[in-house]
Amino acid sequence: TLRYTFVMHKHRQSTIITSKEALSTHLALTEDEWLFDSDDPTSLPLKIPCYFLALIDKNDPEDPIRRQVVPTRREQQVLFEEHLDPLAEVDHSVTDRLIHRYQSRVAFLTTDVCPLHCRHCFRRRFTGTFQGPATKQQVEQAAAYVHVHPEVKEILFTGGDVLTLSNKALEKMIKAFRDKRPDLVIRLCSRMPASYPMRIKADLIAMLKQFDSAPFYLMTQFNHPRELTARAIEAVRFFVDGGIPAMNQTVLLKGVNDEVSTLEELCNTLVFNRIKPYYLFQGDLVSGTAHFRVPLKEGLAIEAELRKRLSGLAMPLYAIDLPQGGGKVPLMQGYLSEQSGCGLWSFRTVEGETRTYPDSMEQSSSEHPR
Repeated sequence: TLRYTFVMHKHRQSTIITSKEALSTHLALTEDEWLFDSDDPTSLPLKIPCYFLALIDKNDPEDPIRRQVVPTRREQQVLFEEHLDPLAEVDHSVTDRLIHRYQSRVAFLTTDVCPLHCRHCFRRRFTGTFQGPATKQQVEQAAAYVHVHPEVKEILFTGGDVLTLSNKALEKMIKAFRDKRPDLVIRLCSRMPASYPMRIKADLIAMLKQFDSAPFYLMTQFNHPRELTARAIEAVRFFVDGGIPAMNQTVLLKGVNDEVSTLEELCNTLVFNRIKPYYLFQGDLVSGTAHFRVPLKEGLAIEAELRKRLSGLAMPLYAIDLPQGGGKVPLMQGYLSEQSGCGLWSFRTVEGETRTYPDSMEQSSSEHPR
């Protein structure tokens, strides 16, 4: 099997908090946090790197960084409409660990290991289940699949977190896919720049640059401006300076970033540091995450206000990943308000005013029928 080395496990075991008792030496836990049943087999285990823990304001029990990583008993309250696999990834798995839900791209579950366990994780059916990295056979099966499916143009290396693999293991994995499909664009989906940026060094980028037949893209997840530390920015800079573009996917989370000013600061800071805000995701209907989900009406109001304040470069696409494998669809208030019968289109501006657009081609077509 492909071996992996997670830097913190190899060198500094004490830098990861994995129990409430250890966490209580750093934070004064609330009653809801103490009542989390860490022995529940359906729960995502507690896992916080001390680097990320240090970002928490210890005097604020509602701190947005804390809410993302410290479990509470609310996670064990599962609603009827929630599911451990809300996006039907199991149903769309074409090999062990390869998910083909969209025609042009696939997702490969490289490992179930993450540097930290986000309490809003949508893949908690898989994350932290001690399955480890994909085996050589699992990698070869997935590579063989994309070899005979030329409609697949991109592959997401996800999990878990692909950057918990050692450089050597990641190199072997990339080679297995690129040997079959040198044209395959690879997205490296990682929370590592936010959670443990010290993992990312020049040797990782040098290894990736050996493969130059198709591009890589770094897909990060920064949910709050305070996650964009100097070290996190430096980690992303390694990729961007190495010719690998960085794009960010933020999850809209109640009590974390559901204020326009917070998201405005986050998106502008991302752009300033050469990270494109790509998606702002509505929370998935995953078991035990109802307390994180922002009502759609509120989310749409946030999106509309952000569109007033942000440039097109800084504006992420607000989207929802529909249940039962329905896929991603954009969420926004419509700006086309009506269409007249004479080729005149009426629009609402982002400030709420009305403007019309005469479609001369449509008019000429109707005046001169063939």
